[in-house]
Amino acid sequence: MKIFLDTANIEHIRHGVRLGVVTGVTTNPTIISREGKVDYQKRVKEICSIVPGPVSTEVLSQDSKGMVAEAREMARWAENIVIKIPASLEGVETTSVLAGENIKVNFTLCFTLNQAVLGAAAGAAFISPFVGRLDDIGEDGMEVVADIVEYLDYYRLPAQVIAASIRHSQHCLMAARAGAHVATVPYEVLLGMMRHPLTDSGIKRFQDDWKRMMAEEG
Repeated sequence: MKIFLDTANIEHIRHGVRLGVVTGVTTNPTIISREGKVDYQKRVKEICSIVPGPVSTEVLSQDSKGMVAEAREMARWAENIVIKIPASLEGVETTSVLAGENIKVNFTLCFTLNQAVLGAAAGAAFISPFVGRLDDIGEDGMEVVADIVEYLDYYRLPAQVIAASIRHSQHCLMAARAGAHVATVPYEVLLGMMRHPLTDSGIKRFQDDWKRMMAEEG
């Protein structure tokens, strides 16, 4: 399972890429607005220059004509741009048009297998079920991820599943078990994936033992 960062923070993205584990980024106007007063296009282009893989950015229009026009413009920003298109009827139409022009689409805000079926049929490169938001309303977000993965595998469709709206490191483990191709995570969740108290105590013990041995030899 690949790891993407769900952020627009340049420092966090550089760290993730430097670790050698982050291969993509997902973002949108809301995420970018958290970084203060920044130029949307400039920030996305900067992210694209740092990240080796796909960088998803989102259209603002709600009608297909507007979404297609925005997507065509955004696709010129960088070679690794992917356009986030919402899972609506207008979004399905837009996805079909863009796929026909070889513009990669991340079919986002997906909450059901039915939505994923239509997104995949329209030619989406990625499908993003929002796990955390489903969990928030008492549904099983990971079950939806598993259903979509099983569907795509059964029919040998090329779309990849991005487990999105990840809230904690346990979600990452569950996404991997469900067969998600990608988990897109906040920076703190990325850090949390590596944390374990036994690892911390083990490292401290090794260091303490080494210092004690050096002191005895001295």
